[in-house]
Amino acid sequence: MASLLAENLTYSYSAESKPVLNDVSIQLAPGTLTALVGPNGAGKSTLLRLLQGQAKPRKGQVNVDGKPLMGELDQIALMPQRGLLNWNFPITVEGLVSLGRVNHCRSACCELEAALQRVGISELSKRRLDSLSGGQQQKALLAKTLMRPASIFLLDEPCSSLDPPTREQFLIIIRQLADAGLTLFVSSHDWGKSLDAYDKVVALDKTVLASGRPQEVQEKLDSINCMSNNCCA
Repeated sequence: MASLLAENLTYSYSAESKPVLNDVSIQLAPGTLTALVGPNGAGKSTLLRLLQGQAKPRKGQVNVDGKPLMGELDQIALMPQRGLLNWNFPITVEGLVSLGRVNHCRSACCELEAALQRVGISELSKRRLDSLSGGQQQKALLAKTLMRPASIFLLDEPCSSLDPPTREQFLIIIRQLADAGLTLFVSSHDWGKSLDAYDKVVALDKTVLASGRPQEVQEKLDSINCMSNNCCA
């Protein structure tokens, strides 16, 4: 298990442009499930890219187990948004999931089956991706991500296109992964009751508005909104 600490991250696309993220600090404890919530344009996807090492902050630093992040690390895996992928590509579920492995040793087949079992789609291994439902495709993409030898997993909007029952099923899966010792950081538009499934919530809008347990974050955001609307005594 690994821990992650990001301190005072600031990022902009150029030296002249406005910051996409400004002075963002977060901490991910080992074996926890954390939600990253915020509106479109809040910087959620950018933050995940910084945490995985795909981009470098203008200011600030990311530490994994107390050591500075230097480029992409195998122990941090990023699951991209489903909408960024071509799901009409003629490939089977096991073909997609196999793309996530980093070696081709004899145990690769066992690792593939284990990843499929962890997300509950072993029976779909021979099916083509374009024959699956949106929820099944998301599970296949998660299984591919789990093939990485990582202990920290960053999931970018994994539930955004799922109907409520499928979303709840997906949340159960990632909750089980966290309970098994993985560290998961999941970006979401969802501010509803499903946040109760998370150990911690980080509310982001270019900077961290609130961080803590779901109820604590909701109360703080309610207080901020109340103050901004001049409704508090």
